[in-house]
Amino acid sequence: MYVVGLTGGIGAGKSEAARIFSELGVPVIDVDVISRHLTSAGQPLVAKIAEVFGPSYVTAHGAMDRNKMRERVFSSTDDRLRLESILHPAIHREALRELDSHKQAPYQILAIPLFFESNRYEGIVNRTLLIDCTEDKQISRVVDRNNFSEEMVRSIIASQASRSFRRALADDIIDNNGSLEDLKNDIRQMHEKFIKTCIVSE
Repeated sequence: MYVVGLTGGIGAGKSEAARIFSELGVPVIDVDVISRHLTSAGQPLVAKIAEVFGPSYVTAHGAMDRNKMRERVFSSTDDRLRLESILHPAIHREALRELDSHKQAPYQILAIPLFFESNRYEGIVNRTLLIDCTEDKQISRVVDRNNFSEEMVRSIIASQASRSFRRALADDIIDNNGSLEDLKNDIRQMHEKFIKTCIVSE
């Protein structure tokens, strides 16, 4: 089972890259997607979140209030760590289960926004692909996409590893400062590289 860890800071284009890999037929396991499922209505983790943070952090439909929780955890390191202690073990278990279900594929993408901030997935990933862009691009994309304030986006960026730190550790880097078509072309080339790498490593 060959696994490529796909990562990048907020607004860099990691999710778009994951979608393009999926369109190329590559199994994509995205921990953000897993997290959204595990904090949706009716999931056991929501009850634990309500217990720790209070019922006001659960919506009327029974899901975690993501917007309200985001504001809280990005203003308090202690609260962020408390939330992570609830979510991360369950996300990790589900990611492993999904990876195992696609182990016959030439390679898989494991999309992890904060890969370099944690060693949780180090023993699973064979190599890393960083989607990167300038900080100005990150801010403008997230403000446009999520309607966040620039202050909120800068706070999120500050809570993540620096671009220079990620770039120093990544095995492969795609600079996503251009068009969507540029990103698609770069990913097609990377896809061919990964296929060849998998063949050699067999």
